[in-house]
Amino acid sequence: MNFNDFEEKNPELMECLKSARREKRLAHAYLLHGDTPKIRNDFAIALAQLVSCQTPTADGAPCGNCQVCDQINRGVYAEYYTVSPVGKKLQIQVGDRSNPAPNTIRWFEKQFYYTSVADGGHKIGVIFDADRMNAESQNAFLKTLEEPPADSFFIIATGNPSALLPTTRSRCQSITVLENRCEFNFLGASELFSALHNLQFAAHKNAVMAEQVAGSIIMLSSQLKSQADAENSEVWAERVAQAEEMDSPFKKRLEKQVESGAAGEYMRMRNYFMSALHTWFAQIYQLSCGVPREYLANPEIFEGLSIPSQIPEEKAIGGLNEAEKLLYDLRFMVSEELAIRSFCLNVAMKF
Repeated sequence: MNFNDFEEKNPELMECLKSARREKRLAHAYLLHGDTPKIRNDFAIALAQLVSCQTPTADGAPCGNCQVCDQINRGVYAEYYTVSPVGKKLQIQVGDRSNPAPNTIRWFEKQFYYTSVADGGHKIGVIFDADRMNAESQNAFLKTLEEPPADSFFIIATGNPSALLPTTRSRCQSITVLENRCEFNFLGASELFSALHNLQFAAHKNAVMAEQVAGSIIMLSSQLKSQADAENSEVWAERVAQAEEMDSPFKKRLEKQVESGAAGEYMRMRNYFMSALHTWFAQIYQLSCGVPREYLANPEIFEGLSIPSQIPEEKAIGGLNEAEKLLYDLRFMVSEELAIRSFCLNVAMKF
């Protein structure tokens, strides 16, 4: 999605931003509230192009074709810095004061005090999933946010702005870009929805089929780890290759960073996997209440599946309650497999 796409969907918002660019009134920091990772990433790119474009149009929009716009779009702009949650706790770490590791807040802010080498002359910083910064991380970044270096531009992107400290929120101008839907593009998404269809509409009082569905969900969940490892390895590939020429302590430090990044990516995928499961039962309940399919947030999850025209509300609410209980249990239970097997058995045998 590019700047023009956002103009079609959010004309008033984009006109305000273009006007600010024309009149040189763009803020130095924006708090971007978007409800999907894709929308946050795409809008951050559009904002970065708006700020840095070398040949903007007469109304202030980025041209999308100059060298800087092209580099930002392809992810190779030299002064486009990002930081995002890592590790099993999925947090944005503050980092060591003297020698901060990459993808920490202190490493991130340090980049903005070096001389710019980019053609556009602007340094762009994006904090993704900023709600995963704890108070220490936010306070460490506060001075840079209050008094940013010249030609610096920050985007604080989050799906949960209320989790940020008031001191952080108050130093940014707010932008809200909501689609009110999720995008489930993890490996095995269609297979998950097919398995849930069998569980809810074919496994009634059938413990054997419930166990088969549980096995399928567990298998699909286990694939997330390998997908996370692969995507994380791609992100770190260049730095890992360069590390071969470095000393042993540096390589060990980098290995820990790669491992932490993979753990964070896995946790993100796992959260969306569980969100997809919950969305299935939530939308089945909406259908049972008479909500037309075209009004659902994610009607595409039912594509290729035969959904009954009449769904007993008791059956639908029962499945939704069990899904919510599963998500709650997974926050505390050690055995994910046991929780999923219990969930499938309850849905099949009770409803």
